[in-house]
Amino acid sequence: MSKSSRSLSALPSHTIRPLEQLGLRLRAHRIHREWTVAEMAERLLCSPNTLRALESGKPGTSIGLLAHALWLFGEIDSLDNVAPAPAGLAAKRRVRKSATRGAAGVIAEDERDF
Repeated sequence: MSKSSRSLSALPSHTIRPLEQLGLRLRAHRIHREWTVAEMAERLLCSPNTLRALESGKPGTSIGLLAHALWLFGEIDSLDNVAPAPAGLAAKRRVRKSATRGAAGVIAEDERDF
């Protein structure tokens, strides 16, 4: 199978359009700083073709690359606004198990997976 999976090529237009708009905004940031594609790709440690894919809104582009680009533009904090957790869920639920099960640093038998 090619690098682009069928699931990505079958994305509905209401999913593709925001990615394309995000890519255009990233391109606008790059142009505003007067960086060429080659200069920006060098800063992102990727190839110019990968940068072009990011700026085109290709859905298979790495989210890590997107985060790096946002960081370069001083916009990394904008990721905090993406899919925020529901207020009730984030405030009242514990994610980790209670620490009362055993001493700190001791792995219980039921936690060993090897």
